[in-house]
Amino acid sequence: MTDLLFGVNVSTSAAPGADPVADARTAEDLGFDFVSASDHPGSARPSYETWTLLAWIAAATSRVSVLPRVLGVPFRAPALVAKAAESLDRLSGGRLLLGLGAGGDDSEFRAFGLPVRPPAEKVRGLEEAVRIVKGLWSEPSLTYHGTIYHIEDAKLEPKPAHRIPIWLGTFGVRALEVTGRVADGWIPSRGYVPDEALPAMRARVIAAAQQAGRDPAEITCVLNTQVILDDRDRHHADEFTGPPDKIIDSIRRFADLGFTAFNFIPAGENPPGQVPRLAAEVLPALRT
Repeated sequence: MTDLLFGVNVSTSAAPGADPVADARTAEDLGFDFVSASDHPGSARPSYETWTLLAWIAAATSRVSVLPRVLGVPFRAPALVAKAAESLDRLSGGRLLLGLGAGGDDSEFRAFGLPVRPPAEKVRGLEEAVRIVKGLWSEPSLTYHGTIYHIEDAKLEPKPAHRIPIWLGTFGVRALEVTGRVADGWIPSRGYVPDEALPAMRARVIAAAQQAGRDPAEITCVLNTQVILDDRDRHHADEFTGPPDKIIDSIRRFADLGFTAFNFIPAGENPPGQVPRLAAEVLPALRT
């Protein structure tokens, strides 16, 4: 089995008593490979802005990678994302995984006074954003005239010291093809489609990569899933639920389908208590 990567969600909550930075340090101490945080800046609940939180987490840790899961592209100009990503990666010693998405909840964009685009335009904007980010990371200057985004003689220095992986959270046919053409990883979330649909979706990503002349092995397939470690063997369609041996078997099943990284969102009655149990009772059986 290929070496697997394991990440864990860190809540963006800014409510009294919440301490996502401490949670990230705990995840690092327990041996997780990365921590992730969602991107919903318009939430009515007290929350931290994702970039700011991940920068603070990176400063408070030394080994674990940080992943925005995933940044809604319409919230931020792609050229600025390129600059911010390079800075965070450099300051963290090369620990950024850049997760991007086309943006799902139109009410968030509307509330912030941003354009609300139809799905096809969102997908087009996602591809243009990735091309702008990668172009600014590699070219001395970049002029790009897309359908959604335009930049003129833009310069970005310094360039990234290494290749910063870009993982896309995508589902639709066109978006999956974009992932295969331009991304370094695919990170679908369980629950949006039935599990049995995921192999065909992954195959579409791989086929698009091959058609673009890329090596499909360069694309990391990452499963984003809720998990509930519970000694009772209960079934939930879009969660890993049950005792450790059942969780381990479920992960192996998805690994056999080509997923080589897993991001866990602890759920259930005591989400923080799930993280040490995952580290102690699940991960050792899956490390090679």
